[in-house]
Amino acid sequence: MTAITVTLQAFFTDRLIQQRQASPHTIAAYRDTLRLLLTFAATQAGLPFSRLDFADLQAPVIAAFLDHLEHARGNTVRTRNARLAAIHSLFGFAALRHPEHAADIGRVLAIPAKRSDHTIVTFLTDAETEALLAAPDRGTRTGRRDHTLFLLATQTGLRASELTSLTRGHLHLETGAHVSCHGKGRKDRITPLTNTTVTALRVWLAEQPSPSGNPLFPTNHGGSMSADALQQRLTLHSATAALTCPTLAAKNVTPHVLRHTAAMRLLRAGVDVTVIALWLGHENVNTTQIYLQGGVVLARARSFSSRSARHNQRPSRKAARGSGAW
Repeated sequence: MTAITVTLQAFFTDRLIQQRQASPHTIAAYRDTLRLLLTFAATQAGLPFSRLDFADLQAPVIAAFLDHLEHARGNTVRTRNARLAAIHSLFGFAALRHPEHAADIGRVLAIPAKRSDHTIVTFLTDAETEALLAAPDRGTRTGRRDHTLFLLATQTGLRASELTSLTRGHLHLETGAHVSCHGKGRKDRITPLTNTTVTALRVWLAEQPSPSGNPLFPTNHGGSMSADALQQRLTLHSATAALTCPTLAAKNVTPHVLRHTAAMRLLRAGVDVTVIALWLGHENVNTTQIYLQGGVVLARARSFSSRSARHNQRPSRKAARGSGAW
C-alpha cells in the first residue's frame, strides 16, 4: 500500500468519522470528490488506483483536475471550490502524518479558491407555482407523489437533501402540524405545515400505509429518492407546466428555486427575516438577507413594470376629455 492509500483510509475513519463526527452528507461529498480526483490522477499518470502516491497528486495535477471539473464536467465555480475544500482537508490531514511530503502538500494547500460572481437565485410566481403543482398527472401514483412533494417543498422551503431523506415518521399532522428534519450542519428543526399541505399529505399517507421509518416519497422500487431523481422530476414537470405558463420556459427550476419560492412567499406575507432564517435553517440571519436580496429586487421590478403597463394603458386626462369620458 502507498502512503496516499493509507492516508485516505485514516482520513475517513479517524478524521471525518471519529474526530469530526461528520454527517453522512459531508462524508458522501468528500468521498465523491476524492473518487473523482483519483480517477483523474490515475488516468493522467497511467497507473491503477492502488499505485498512486503523493508524487502523482502534486499541485499541477490538482490544478488540472479543478479545470477539468469546470470545463469538462460543467461544474460551477462554487462546486469547484467545494471540491477544492475537500482536497485541502485531506492534504491538511496528510501534512501531520507525512512530513516527508511537506513541500508537495504545501503547494497543494496554497491553491486558492476561485472568486465567482454572486448569482441571483430566482423564484416562482404564484401563477408559476400553481402551474408546476398542476403538471403531475394525479391519476397515477407517481404523479400524486410528485404533486405532494412539490407542494411540501414550496410551502416549507426544505433543502433537496432534507426532502429526499424524509420518512413518514417525520410528519406530525395533528394539532400543531409540522414536519421535522435533520438538516445541514446536523441541526434539527421543525417547520409548520399549512392546512392545504396537511390535507395532501394525509391523502398520500393513506394511499400506501407503511412503517414510520419508510421513505415519505419513495421511488417505484420503494427506496429513497436521490437528488438527481428529484431534479429529473422537476425538469419533466416544469416542461409540462411551461405549456400553460410560458414564463416557466425561461427558468431553470431546481429544488433550491422551490426553497427560494417558499422564502419569498413568507417575505411577501410580512414575516420577519429572523423568523424566515429559522424557518429555512440558516444559522446566520445575514445569510438569509443575502439569500432574499435578489428576490426582493426582482419582485419590486416586476411590480413596477406591472404598474407602468397599467398606467400606459390609461387614456390621458386631455384625451379623455376629447372623447367625452370626463
